[in-house]
Amino acid sequence: MAGVANIPWYATVFRGDQFEAALREIAPIALRYGATDYEVLRSNDDRYRFMQLGYFEEKDDFERYWYGPEFNAWRADYTSWYQVPVVYGFFDRVTRGHLNGNGNGNGNGNAVTGRASAQTEDY
Repeated sequence: MAGVANIPWYATVFRGDQFEAALREIAPIALRYGATDYEVLRSNDDRYRFMQLGYFEEKDDFERYWYGPEFNAWRADYTSWYQVPVVYGFFDRVTRGHLNGNGNGNGNGNAVTGRASAQTEDY
């Protein structure tokens, strides 16, 4: 079953921007290990707080990425740039939603009044 790896990071003081750049280095490497997509999110409220997401078909693929040589070397290089411990979570995808068409919810390009409708997909 497809799932999402959720890695919460918290940068050490004065390292927020540098840590963002470091996450930009390691996040795409997940694609080499079978990830179908990845994201890195940075909090607007707390600029030291980050969330790294990796979308994998199998948890084993995520663990190969997490424990692989690239991530081990990355952690060694940047270990003082984030707070430990880092406790990741792997979540099975139950459902996923997206908007139809161009984002207005009805798929025909015409504006809609009120709230846009969304479709869900079961994986």
